[in-house]
Amino acid sequence: MANTRRDTKRHGAAQENGELNKVSIFIALAADLAIAITKFIAAFITGSSAMLSEGIHSLIDSINEVLLLLGLQQSKKPADEVRPFGYGKELYFWSFIVSMLIFILGGGVSLYEGINRLINPQPITNVWWNYIVLAVAFIFNLLSSIAAYKVFDKERGDQTFWDSFTGSKDPSTFVVLFEDVAGILGIVVAFVGVYLGSHFNNQYADGVASILISVILIAFSLLLLRESRSLLMGETIRKETLADIIAITESDAAIVKVLQNFSMYMAPEEVLLQLMTVFHKDLTTQQILESIDRINKMIREKYPRVKQLFIEPVHDNV
Repeated sequence: MANTRRDTKRHGAAQENGELNKVSIFIALAADLAIAITKFIAAFITGSSAMLSEGIHSLIDSINEVLLLLGLQQSKKPADEVRPFGYGKELYFWSFIVSMLIFILGGGVSLYEGINRLINPQPITNVWWNYIVLAVAFIFNLLSSIAAYKVFDKERGDQTFWDSFTGSKDPSTFVVLFEDVAGILGIVVAFVGVYLGSHFNNQYADGVASILISVILIAFSLLLLRESRSLLMGETIRKETLADIIAITESDAAIVKVLQNFSMYMAPEEVLLQLMTVFHKDLTTQQILESIDRINKMIREKYPRVKQLFIEPVHDNV
């Protein structure tokens, strides 16, 4: 029962966080655009490979936030003849694309830059430009990550961070947060690379830092790809929630039992659920329809996420 209350509470929090998600994405977009411009300027002046990788990283993050906003907007479109179950999975699709971009462009380009700099090492000039830009970028990323974490923390309730991440049905709540955390780690690595390269006159430190940044991006992107793919393929509702829904259904006087159930998240706040249900044999068609209507109302009242509910009468052949 506690898990059921938690699921209902999470639904209410998720609805309330919808607009906050957009705000956190806009904050991250503005921050990443400003950071990307300053990083590219610093990379051009200093010749730092790690700084160039960081600039690419911030630019890709900016593109990702635009795609997430597109996914959020498209997912709100009402159902039509082409998409009778709605456009909710648009958000899952674009979240998957974002994860791919982090992997291919962010991780791949940074890896290429790092290897290229190891093959053709060059000294870093105007090192203080790097420090200033990295300090500014760190502050912007920190502010953005705080905004994203507040939204994520509000939705997760009393769950652990990992359980909330793997159980979340709204990728917009964790993609931005993971991007910001990867950005902060990348800035720290870039700072260490620039410092070691300039302080010890080591022309290889910058290239190594760029490679480490690519490793961070690839690791985070693999986590995001795993979750985005799972959502896109179709995740079922929580076992505790499903057990409670079956109990509600079987508590109706007209029901013998629920034989099978099929459920899938179509969007963060939209579940499709089908219940293959055995009714008492002596019921009329009208009585069955009335029972279905009663069960529909009870389930939808307690679990408003269940937008598409199909209760199908079947025969028990056992």
